[in-house]
This record gives sequence, C-alpha cells and structure tokens, in this order.
Amino acid sequence: QLDLTTSEKNELARSLEMVQNQLQEKESEIRRETSEYKDRLLQAEKEHQDALTEANRKNEVEIEACHEKISSLEHFISSQKLEIEHLKSDKEQLNNSLKEANQALGELLKTKVR
Repeated sequence: QLDLTTSEKNELARSLEMVQNQLQEKESEIRRETSEYKDRLLQAEKEHQDALTEANRKNEVEIEACHEKISSLEHFISSQKLEIEHLKSDKEQLNNSLKEANQALGELLKTKVR
C-alpha cells in the first residue's frame, strides 16, 4: 500500500511539474506576444503621429498660401476701386469740358447765324 501511495505521489509530482512547466511556457509566450503587441502599437502610434504632423504642416502651408492670395486679391480690389474713382473723376471732367464746348459751340453758332 505504501509503495502504491508513494508511486502515485511521484506520478502526481511529475504531473504537477509538467503542468507547471507548461504554465511557465504559456506565461513566457503570453509575455512575448504582449511585448510584440506593445511594440506594434507604439509603432502604429508613431506612424499615426508622423502622419498627423505632416498633414498639419501641409495644411499650414496651404493656409499661408490662401492668406497670401487673399491679401493679394484685397490689394488688387483696392487698386481697382482707386482706378474706378479716378475714371469717375476723369469722366466728370470730360463731361464738364464737353458741356463747356457745347455751350461755346452754341454761342458760336448763334453769333454766326446773326
């Protein structure tokens, strides 16, 4: 009976040791996989951050180009308004000159008719 119990005990000890070894292997595998996943996650986060940084840089360049275009257009509009004012003034002077010329012509015609 004692031999049988000792034998069973030894068998159980071997089984326990095998299970413990399997657990250790599984734990090592899980730690390795966890480390790999963390590395992949960090790499993905870095790539994402790099992409965001590049997109932001491109957007800033584009925004600056738009600001410059707006400024250029505002300057163009301002110069066009000034040109319109000059043209209106010139038109008014020409109308006045034409009016005076017509009056002078009318006077000349009256004088010639007499």
